[in-house]
Amino acid sequence: MHSLNQSGVLSAVGRTPLVELDIAPGSRVWAKLESFNPGGSAKDRTARALVQDAVDRGVISAGSVVVESSSGNLGVSLAREAVVGGWDFHCVVDMRTNGATLAHIRALGATIHEVTEPDPETGDWLAARRTKVAELVEELGAINLDQYSNQAAFTAHSEGTMREIVEQLGHAPDILAVAVSTTGTVGGCIRYIREHELPTRVVAVDAEGSVLFGGERGQRILPGYGAGVVTDLSTRNDPDEIIRVTASDAVAAARKTALTTGFMPGASGGAVAWGVDKLARENPGAEIAAIFHDDGRAYLDTVYNDEWVERNIS
Repeated sequence: MHSLNQSGVLSAVGRTPLVELDIAPGSRVWAKLESFNPGGSAKDRTARALVQDAVDRGVISAGSVVVESSSGNLGVSLAREAVVGGWDFHCVVDMRTNGATLAHIRALGATIHEVTEPDPETGDWLAARRTKVAELVEELGAINLDQYSNQAAFTAHSEGTMREIVEQLGHAPDILAVAVSTTGTVGGCIRYIREHELPTRVVAVDAEGSVLFGGERGQRILPGYGAGVVTDLSTRNDPDEIIRVTASDAVAAARKTALTTGFMPGASGGAVAWGVDKLARENPGAEIAAIFHDDGRAYLDTVYNDEWVERNIS
């Protein structure tokens, strides 16, 4: 197997801390802080796996052009991979992507294509982004790694995230709470748990309005969790439980977590914090591991901005 250069910044991907957070009285909660990856999110793991798989298959090399849809974090991760690998990256985003994240992607030299209207048939932004990706792939003669169907994402979180949690704890937690969008993280964690016959119950934290796992389509204002399209990856995994969280509950929980623990979650992390509180009340004494995909630094103008919240969150 050909291995990518791991001597630079990419060598810092993974091995993120697992810390105890006092966010759910009556239960012991361990937080996997993926913001400690160099790109600030769990998507660094996904990007590493997608690119490594493409290199191994001879799909990407120096000079290649790659196009990918992202709500933000994967765009940052792939932009960094492109710098190291010597290829061009075009990132398709929509109007919900945080300004700080867009600036981060641009600073790493990627080209951003912003979709300004949702899909006319479904009203969904993700569907519109994927249509734009297909157009650019044809126009540029580009490669699409397709984070929504590429099972290399499962490997990233089976051999990385979940393995690390078990090794860091020294045992399997009673419950794992993880936000879902492409469902690569939860699918990888499920794979590790089932392959090793661990007793951990996997809870997917989804957005109200997301169509994943039988959800009913509705408006979603926060990026990072939920999806308006049933991803191929989501059809290949089956969490033990689904918790759906409104945008207002996610924002409130994110802010509460920041003020009570000193850790400032991102939007999906707020949803996870809300879900963990619910799980702790329903499962007193349970040991819960929660994956926080990023932190709140990119959300200072949204989740943590009073005017934005008043204007956008009912």
